[in-house]
Amino acid sequence: MSYCSAIPNMQPEERKALHTNYHDNHYGFPIHDDNELFGRLILEINQAGLSWETILKKEEGFRKAYANFDVNTVANFTEADRERLLQDAGIIRNKLKVNAAIENAKTILDIQKEFGSFEKWLEHHHPKTKAEWIKLFKKTFKFTGGEIVGEFLMSIGYLPGAHDASCAIHAKILKSNPKWVNQ
Repeated sequence: MSYCSAIPNMQPEERKALHTNYHDNHYGFPIHDDNELFGRLILEINQAGLSWETILKKEEGFRKAYANFDVNTVANFTEADRERLLQDAGIIRNKLKVNAAIENAKTILDIQKEFGSFEKWLEHHHPKTKAEWIKLFKKTFKFTGGEIVGEFLMSIGYLPGAHDASCAIHAKILKSNPKWVNQ
């Protein structure tokens, strides 16, 4: 069952609204802002071993804890910031995931120096198969296994599969970004 067909069956209404908003307005849509791309990567990394619903419920906590996903700010987090994050109940308090966020911010700063932006780095490597993307991400970033990489790239339109072909949102994404979907 795909994300598209699962949403109508969810209960209660709060859960359905949470997932519907993500499905209809975010999942599979391209992101052009490096801070938001970084934020999506943080969310996908933190989802590992947990439900996506847990992450959606904590998204505002992540934004607050990680300086609204500002890459430069997070790259310069200190040891005190790491400790603060590990005590923050508004996020997932996992040392490996916290460290990955900070180290990945530093990596994105390096990418920005070389390519101009994280988005341009992604475009430079597009298209790739999922296996090729996974290999590249594992070489480049921390805490980026196959599921994390696949979901991250699907969620920003670089890999197909975010929506069923019969989904109205799929058609909307194709219309606005035909080069990114179904490659």
